[in-house]
Amino acid sequence: MSRIGRMPIEIPAGVTVTYDNHHMNVKGPKGELSRDLHPDMNITVEGNTITVARPSDNKAHRSLHGLTRALVANMVTGVSEGFTKTLEINGVGYRAAKQGNKLALTLGFSHPVEMEARKWRKPEPYKGKGIRYEGEVVRRKAGKAGAKGK
Repeated sequence: MSRIGRMPIEIPAGVTVTYDNHHMNVKGPKGELSRDLHPDMNITVEGNTITVARPSDNKAHRSLHGLTRALVANMVTGVSEGFTKTLEINGVGYRAAKQGNKLALTLGFSHPVEMEARKWRKPEPYKGKGIRYEGEVVRRKAGKAGAKGK
C-alpha cells in the first residue's frame, strides 16, 4: 500500500471540505479551491479527517492513490496556511525590497505565482546568477577552456 496514500489528512479548524460526485471543494481563511478527482479513488470525509483508498492493487490504482492524497492534502494546506517559498537572488537586476541576499515571497492560497517568479531568471551554471530556492545548490560549470591557454 502507498505510504503517502494511506496517511489520513487532518482538516484544521476553519476549513470546510465537501466531496460530492468526485468533486472536492475546500474552503478556508485563505480562499477556496476545487478539483475533480479520479472516479476510481474512494475518498471519505469523516469528522475532521479525510482518507483516500484505492479499489484494487493494479498499477494504475497504485499510482493514483498517492497522487490523489497529495492533491487533497495540498488543497487543505493551501486554504489554511498558504504556500510560501523563500528565494535567493544572486546577481539579478530587479527592483524589489530585499534583505541582504534574500527575497521572501508569500503566495496566497495557491502557488503558480512562485513558478512564474523562477521563470524570470533561472539559475545559470556559469556565473551562478539567477533566482534559486533557498538552500538550492547550482552546479557550476567551467567556462571556455580554449581561450585561457593563449
